[in-house]
Amino acid sequence: MLTSNPMSTTSAGSPLAAARAPERDALEISGTAVRIARLSDEWYQDLDDPESYIQELKRNRVRADLFTFWQRLPDTEPRYPYHREWEPIAALPVSTYEHWYKNVINNKTRNLIVKAAKKGVVVRRAVFDDDFVRGMTAIFNETPIRQERRFLHYGKSFETVKREFARFLFREELVGAYAGDELIGFVFMGNAGRYASLGQIISAVRHRDKSPTNALVAKAIEICAERGISHLVYALWPRGPLRDFKKHNGFEEVRLPRYYVPLTTRGALSLKLGLHRGVTDRLPDDVLMYLRGIRSKYYARRYNR
Repeated sequence: MLTSNPMSTTSAGSPLAAARAPERDALEISGTAVRIARLSDEWYQDLDDPESYIQELKRNRVRADLFTFWQRLPDTEPRYPYHREWEPIAALPVSTYEHWYKNVINNKTRNLIVKAAKKGVVVRRAVFDDDFVRGMTAIFNETPIRQERRFLHYGKSFETVKREFARFLFREELVGAYAGDELIGFVFMGNAGRYASLGQIISAVRHRDKSPTNALVAKAIEICAERGISHLVYALWPRGPLRDFKKHNGFEEVRLPRYYVPLTTRGALSLKLGLHRGVTDRLPDDVLMYLRGIRSKYYARRYNR
């Protein structure tokens, strides 16, 4: 049984039913040697009757070897008998904005928020119109490398950005950071029912000295506090520099139970051998950081040329 917050809809735009058979567009399947299926909207949907859903997957002969699902925040106590691993996410408990500003973040982060205001950055709710999309496209096409890797949205046209980011506006609120009339950063805040989720959050590199990303996070927390939302979630708990940014803004590592259920004999064997986990998941932090350094130098040389 799938449940979700009342705002959620399928990709066709119809309200999610309390129970339904698996639909092709409701699943995301990844992997080659071992194909793993999961709910496309698992950040926004609960799977209250996993056994019935798994049986439906088998009856429909979904082309996957494993099915994985998790329990969403704040449901962190394991409730199901399947093979379980822990998935770390970045979550920030929200009470009031004042509490976060005075007691959660450190002086350096507070100074960056003040710095943004002093440099004229204005953060406000935004509308997904053509001007906003043009600002997004300009930020996306500023650099091909972000966070030391190839940037997924680099090179996309105005039409592509508008089409891709209009899909989930029914559950998202937009916040923009502006320097004068120029959009220099933005965030898509998703309504996940139990919590708010920071989707795409990004700022212009050329305006990094104005700390727009810190100002955007502060505004997101202010909105959560106004609406009585208990948690703000910022994707998975990362390994590397992004983890420091999340920690400095008050996010904590929260581990959620993730389950893996074999759908085929290959799936059962791969789960037993641990082949369902990616290579990077098995690497120690120091090895991973070393390899990321090599990748960063490669991209720097390639794109500098």
